[in-house]
Amino acid sequence: MNDIDLLNTLALMRVEGVGDIVAKKLINHLGSAQAVFAAKRSAILAIEGVGSILYNNLRNTNVFALAENEVKFIRANNIKPLFFMDAGYPERLKHCIDGPVVLFSSGNIDLANRKTISIVGTRQMTSYGADFCRKLIEDLQPLNPVIISGFAYGVDIFAHNVAMEQNLQTIGVVAHGLNQVYPKVHKKYVAAMEQNGGFFTEFWSTSNPDKENFVKRNRIVAGLSEATIII
Repeated sequence: MNDIDLLNTLALMRVEGVGDIVAKKLINHLGSAQAVFAAKRSAILAIEGVGSILYNNLRNTNVFALAENEVKFIRANNIKPLFFMDAGYPERLKHCIDGPVVLFSSGNIDLANRKTISIVGTRQMTSYGADFCRKLIEDLQPLNPVIISGFAYGVDIFAHNVAMEQNLQTIGVVAHGLNQVYPKVHKKYVAAMEQNGGFFTEFWSTSNPDKENFVKRNRIVAGLSEATIII
């Protein structure tokens, strides 16, 4: 995305009453986020499910200052924004009605023609769970899948590490902005993961790892994958 498209798209996502589903509806009808902001009242109200309150919210120009700060962060930190209509946006996630309008990416992620498996589970993994997880990934290794998880304690970080041991690409879907690492003790794994894989998030740099964010990110973990294994 160029900076103008990115700025307008991020600004749209900050408009009160606009989430992923509504934003996609507006963009699909009018062509772009920039066109949404420029649209006349009649064009906005002609869209099913969109009313005058949302139209009035779209007049709030304060969202552009927030979006501009995020664009600066993205460009300064070599983060790749993936727009839901772009060719580079994960194909499986395009089929999720509530998939993120913009997905932020870091590292060296390549999902083209790749099998994707999510492995998630308990934060308190047993030895049996660890043995099962390791054998599963080792058995999958000849298929060269991408191993996706949530970079959390327990099963998540174990799956990431076994994937790296097997020279498999692995992706952590995190519940916060890419300006931080959570849990902090997992910072030591970031560089290795970004060499062959990396991180996805829908959250801005202003977002902390709040409880509700973990629930939201789970739909991305599942939506990216051909199968989800829970241990």
